[in-house]
Order: sequence, then structure tokens, then C-alpha cells
Amino acid sequence: MKHTKIVVFTGDLSYSVRKGILVINQSIPNLTWLVVIHAPVKKSWELLGNQWRNLHRNGLRWIPYQLIDICQRIFLKKPPLISTESPGYRYSLEAFKDNRNIILLVVSDIHAQETLDAIHQFIPDLGLSLASPILKKELFSIPRLGTLNLHKGKLPEYRGMPPAFWELWNNEDAIGCTIHWVDEKLDNGAVVKEQVISRQTYSTLKGLQLTLDQVGINLMGTAVRAVLTENIHTSPQSDSGKVYRKPTLAQIACLERKMRTKLAMPGSTLRRWLKNSFFLVQIYWQRMLPRLFKKPKITVLLYHRVTDCTRDNLCVGIEQFDRQMALLRRHCKVLSIQDIINRSCIESSSKPVVCVTFDDGYLDNYENAIPILIKHGIPAAFFVSTGIIYKNGIFPHDLKRKNKKLPVMTWDQLRMMHQEGFTIGSHSVSHIDCASENEDIVFSELTQSLADIRKELGIHDVIFAYPYGGRQHMTQQRLQLVKEIGYTACLSAYGGTNDGMVDRYNILRCGIHYEFSDSAFLYRCHGF
Repeated sequence: MKHTKIVVFTGDLSYSVRKGILVINQSIPNLTWLVVIHAPVKKSWELLGNQWRNLHRNGLRWIPYQLIDICQRIFLKKPPLISTESPGYRYSLEAFKDNRNIILLVVSDIHAQETLDAIHQFIPDLGLSLASPILKKELFSIPRLGTLNLHKGKLPEYRGMPPAFWELWNNEDAIGCTIHWVDEKLDNGAVVKEQVISRQTYSTLKGLQLTLDQVGINLMGTAVRAVLTENIHTSPQSDSGKVYRKPTLAQIACLERKMRTKLAMPGSTLRRWLKNSFFLVQIYWQRMLPRLFKKPKITVLLYHRVTDCTRDNLCVGIEQFDRQMALLRRHCKVLSIQDIINRSCIESSSKPVVCVTFDDGYLDNYENAIPILIKHGIPAAFFVSTGIIYKNGIFPHDLKRKNKKLPVMTWDQLRMMHQEGFTIGSHSVSHIDCASENEDIVFSELTQSLADIRKELGIHDVIFAYPYGGRQHMTQQRLQLVKEIGYTACLSAYGGTNDGMVDRYNILRCGIHYEFSDSAFLYRCHGF
């Protein structure tokens, strides 16, 4: 493919914008980028005018809303930077700026003459509008091929903003994502690519927006490749549809109440409030203790599924998982499972030390959990039942619960995860109970699963997490088999934290599911 120049118009160099650019950059050779960031500097009278208009539009709700925002900006510390060894580092702002073929241009007015002159001098072939302000013709018409816009909504029904809000407000069953050419009317240009996302039983606004972020990244990459290879088919929009604007705080509160009613947690509000207050007091007290009096420990978290399709003791929601990973990044020291195994003793830390693991190998791990882990730079280990992966089979515990067959990951997806820096380990071949099965079957399953992972992923040192994970599901004789066959560590799942010393063949894990509030989650991360 010949050398191509792409200009990006944006008002926010957020994670999803950076990742969207870099995904295209990695998949298409010979690209040069000019990223134009609209960052207006507003004068005092303009800021006061905005405050007055927002107060008039939102009423008295605007005052506490602004006060909370100010307090968060002042007192809430930024999370630590993602380390260079963490998954997703290449999407961080620091790594993004290091790309030599990406030029950043920060302007106070994206339509100013000097901005237009700079873009003309760049001579772009294609323009991309990613979270940008409304573009005028003299700007979006500069690229030779035109400008594509990523609109996180179904067109023409849902023009305007914000993503997913008005679809939920109108109780739609599906949410759209559309790539279209920019023209002089808002979200009106011919459609290049589109995708519809089904709304799940327990979908939340934030959860849908996270899904739309990833869908939009993939969809824009497909559209750019189609345009550059001239393999493009467009569909003009009809004149129907509606333009939506930013909701008021009252409308946001109304939708939140509606969603809370549907997604209500078990137990009374008072009981949940008392429990959360207890958790927060304990966490605060733990942080106030001098490090000398803290018992060093590592908490290994166990997940199974990240989905909004259902709620049970193997699931957490998409928004919930995103919040939890953000809490880990901000409040905890997150280690990989290899870091834990390589430690003969646990060192004292000012922050709780946590590790993230997943069992079984469900497809939603790849579709929902991996993008969130990469976004927050959280290392994680995934223990898969290799025979079920090969056959796209069903887990025994799903059969017992009479659940429908749930899709599992593929080896290609596991390879991509391993290349990204995630650990892939064994969970046997067919999810057997190591304690109750015949010794020959256990030996065969452990040997075959180890061989499968080495063959498919090229991993020599493989970790084993035994299925079901209870004390009663592993014996000393079967644990000896795990060692003799060549596994480098063994993980349980019956709860507890790893105190003082790390026993690599009895690494304790505690399960996380949808009933965990944020405070209960942090309480567990502190090792209580």
C-alpha cells in the first residue's frame, strides 16, 4: 500500500481515541498522522456565561454537581502511570507521543486560519473525526478522500449525543455504531460501516458505552481499510430520524433511577449502607496503621465471567469490572501471577498487593474483560480447559445448572492475549474434579492440558488452577502429580489471602461476583 497521510480531528485525546488511531496504525503500513486537538482557552466571562446557562438549564442540581466536580479535581489523586511492562502500555499517552509517524497539533480554535493552513500543508489523503467538535466544510473537505466520522449511535434514528443514553431512555432493544462521511449537516453523511449491539438483560449506560468504544475502534479500522483499498460501499441516509442533545442532570438522574430499579442489588438499602460503611471504616483504619504493624499479604482475585447477560456467582457486570480495575489501578499494587510465584516471601507495601485471575475460558473474557484490562494496564492470568477450547464444548458446572451452552475462547484469541502479555495457564482438559476422578484420568488430563498449552502457545512454564477449587477437590497425592508432571505452580479457589510466605503449590484465591459493591471489593483487596 502506498504512503498515506491521515488527519484526525478531535477534542479529547482520550484512551479510546488513542487506541483507535494506534490500532489502524498497527494494521496498515506506511501511514503518517496529523492529530489536531481542539483545546479552546475560555476567558473568565465565557466560563461565567457557561455556568449561568447550565444553571438555567439544570436548575439547582447544577450547584452540588459542580461542587463535587471541583472537589474531585482538587482532592482525587491521579492513578499512577502504566508501567512499560504492563499490558496496554502502548496505548498510554506517554507511548502514544513516542510514535514518530504521529504529529500532534494542539490548537485553541480548530477552524482558525492558521489551523486550516497547517492541515493544508500536511496534504492529508483522509480525515477522521474522533470525539471532535462539529466540523465546518472548510475543514472536513481538506482531505483528498473526505472525512469519516465515528458516531456511537444508530443512524439516522439517533443523531447527536451522548452514546447509548437516548436509546436506553427510549427503551430500545439494541444500540448502534456507525461510520459515515462528514457533510454539512450533523451526522447526515452517507454510511460506510455500521454495527448493531444487542442490549442485554443487565446492560448499564456505562457498560454499553464501554462496549461501543471497542466496537467503534474496530469499525473505524475496517472502514479506513475499505476506503484506502477502494473496496467501499456507501448507503445514503434518509431524512427521517431525530437529533438529540446532551441530557439535563434531571434526565440523567431519572434514567439512573430507572436502571437502579431494574438492576437492584439483593438486601435492603439500609443493610447495604451499613455494610459499606463498615468496609470503608476498616479500609481507612488499615491505611492509617504504620507499615510496621501491617501483616504483609497478597490477595489473588478470581473471576469467571464479565457479562451483562446474566447475574450469578460466576459473573460481574461490564461497568462493574471497569470500576474494579480502576480501583485496583488507583488504590492497589497489582502484580502478575509470575511475580507472585517468584517471591519466596511477601514484602510489606503501603498499598494492598493484588493479582487478577480468570478461570474456565469463556468468550466474554476476550470480548469484555481483555479490553478493560488493557485500558487500565492490569496484568491477569487466564486458566483454560484445553479440551473444551478445542471442541467449543460446555462446562460440567453449566450442564449441572442447566445453563445454555456458552461460547468459549479460541486458540487464536488466546495467542493474541499471550502476545499482549497476559498469562495463559491450565484448568485441566475437561474441567475434572482432581480429587474424585480415577488417578489415570487425572494424570492423562494434566499431561494433555500441559502439552496442549505448550503446543498451541509455546509456553514452557505452565501454571495449573485446579477445577472447582475447593479444599475437597485436591489431595496431597494429586498435588504431587501436578508437581511431577511439570506444572510450576498450583492455585486453589476456596478463599483466603496469602500471608507472609507464598506457597507456589497452594496459592489461595478469593472469588469476585456481581454482589460486590465497590467498598466490599476494596475490603477484599485489603485482605480482609
